[in-house]
Amino acid sequence: MLDLDRDVSGLRAVPAPPLPLARLVEGREVEEVAELLPRLFNLCRVAQTVALRMALGLEGIETGALAAEIAREHALKLSVVWPVRLGLPVQAGQEALGGEFPGDADEFARYMRGEAGVGPLLRAVAARFAPGEGVCAVLPVVTRARILTLSAQENSIAARHLAHPVMRHVEGRYGRGPLWRVVARALDHAAAVRGDLPAPQLTPEGVAIVPAARGLYAVRAEVEAGRVRHLCRVTPTDHLMARDGIMAQALASLPRAKHAEAGLMVDLLDPCTPVTLEGGNHA
Repeated sequence: MLDLDRDVSGLRAVPAPPLPLARLVEGREVEEVAELLPRLFNLCRVAQTVALRMALGLEGIETGALAAEIAREHALKLSVVWPVRLGLPVQAGQEALGGEFPGDADEFARYMRGEAGVGPLLRAVAARFAPGEGVCAVLPVVTRARILTLSAQENSIAARHLAHPVMRHVEGRYGRGPLWRVVARALDHAAAVRGDLPAPQLTPEGVAIVPAARGLYAVRAEVEAGRVRHLCRVTPTDHLMARDGIMAQALASLPRAKHAEAGLMVDLLDPCTPVTLEGGNHA
């Protein structure tokens, strides 16, 4: 079990104050809410729109664009944002998505030594975080029964690929840390390109659950006379930032000598809202 004593680590991530969702939506017509929220929360707009329309009982739900949105966001991180953040040459970013991702530990070892695909990116991440740094313990995988509960759980793209041989190999050698999560991003990009993603679903309890670029996005709504009476919205970032969740554990596992890497680690964990680091020696 990881040591979660904040006095030892000294690092904490503070999310930006949330928007007053109830005040923004309650009493409004359902179509107005379905149009408003994706504009207010401008990441993963397709996933948000699909989830909202499902939860609100609206027609005109287009799920075909979900995979394209997820693939596009993964490609941006893998080929532009993270290579630049890690100081890789521009051509490494441009070529980062070429070729087939390795299927087992031996292929992965060769891939990590080479220049193809995201090999240089993975090598750079492994060089910055040693085994056991920036990791979290095994958490309950998000399910439809508990997705609306804001507790520590694995609601991430990694949860979609836990059984992949490379994910199991990286977890065994490095832990569930930055490298493990970047590998998951590469696998999920390939899955999105193939159209091999979880299907959106509406539970018997009226919870819409939709795959997104960071995990599963959930919405439950109460509607009366065509107007929204109550709306509950939970994102992967809500679970990422939960008490003793992925972010808290990852920060707690960073040794003080590595606090300067906390900002990079947060970028690789990829919350969808701004996060401020406090404490420690991260400056």
